[in-house]
Amino acid sequence: MIVRAVVHKAEEGGYWAEVPAIPGCVTQAESLEALEANLREAIEGCLSASEPLPDSGETVDTIEIRL
Repeated sequence: MIVRAVVHKAEEGGYWAEVPAIPGCVTQAESLEALEANLREAIEGCLSASEPLPDSGETVDTIEIRL
């Protein structure tokens, strides 16, 4: 399974990402490498629970996560 995430720069530094295909699935990290690891965990957790989305910011990139 491939899941696409949208990556944003956080105002306070680092990055946050959202998964449009899974409403409420978001995570954050200080680096893009850590963000990818956090996304894997967030995607798995969000498949069974929902969390509110943060306000949208500047889009930096997209990442595809293979599960």
